[in-house]
Amino acid sequence: MCFSATASFTAAGVLSVIGAVTIRKASKPSQQLFASIPLIFAIQQLSEGFLWLSLSNESYSGLTKLTTYSFLFFAQIIWPLCIPIAVLKLESNSIKRNYLVGLSVIATLTTTVLLIFLIVFPVSASISGHHIEYNQGYPEQVLKYGAIPYLAVTIVPLFISGIQKMKLLGAAVLVSYIFTAIFYRDYILSVWCFFSSIISIIVFMIIRDLATIKAKLN
Repeated sequence: MCFSATASFTAAGVLSVIGAVTIRKASKPSQQLFASIPLIFAIQQLSEGFLWLSLSNESYSGLTKLTTYSFLFFAQIIWPLCIPIAVLKLESNSIKRNYLVGLSVIATLTTTVLLIFLIVFPVSASISGHHIEYNQGYPEQVLKYGAIPYLAVTIVPLFISGIQKMKLLGAAVLVSYIFTAIFYRDYILSVWCFFSSIISIIVFMIIRDLATIKAKLN
């Protein structure tokens, strides 16, 4: 999905459909944020599609800065903040909720720091082979250790949740990250989104199961 403009736009279309169906399946307001994950993926893919165009076609060069920052905003601000809060809103177990509240606080602090860095330090994007490489002028320590709190707030909540199939989602996210880190280390921000369709299908399955449970209770 992250290997050309066409691939990104196609992914955005597919994810939009999955997202629309998932949101319609959500049976409670508390499920809406989690159900929106595929649609958020779609918007992120759309922004990277236009970034591909801006980097490869002079006619679209005016979009480069906007789409670079847009993609990074989704990758580094939206996702680490969205995941723990979305899972928290679904959780009913009080003990698990306490852990998720703690992770949501960490996520808020992490994304605040990343947002400041995104504003203060220079960032750029370039096509390298069949991938987009995002170059960020963040402090070396942030680039070296920043993944630790990021992964903690985006993956750990999925394993804490007591909801059926949530651990499957956590496993999919974790395996996809490890695969990307090993084989596409220099393009991890871009290539990790390759797995967004698989992740989005699992999100749909979770929302569908929750809707089924509610229907049975009624």
